[in-house]
Amino acid sequence: MEESTPNTTASLLMTVGMLVLLGLVFYFLMWRPQKKQQRETDAMRNSVERGDVITTIGGIVGLVIVVKDNDILLETSGDKTRIQIQKWAVRSIEKKSS
Repeated sequence: MEESTPNTTASLLMTVGMLVLLGLVFYFLMWRPQKKQQRETDAMRNSVERGDVITTIGGIVGLVIVVKDNDILLETSGDKTRIQIQKWAVRSIEKKSS
């Protein structure tokens, strides 16, 4: 029966330590910032109100007429065309209502 030498144990601990370090780097550089951005985007989408001018992910710019649960009614262009979108489709708020 062979006993593990201190060299083998140190090598194993070094490998495990590197994996833990790699996991921490991945968390702080990738996952955490992505979650922060997602929270900010959700907060922006939930702050949409009547009178705001928004841009959708499809590039449509419109004036918010009604906000109801997860749906938004937009008025676009000069001929007052109205379309209904869902909140997840809002890319940005161009101008907040006064």
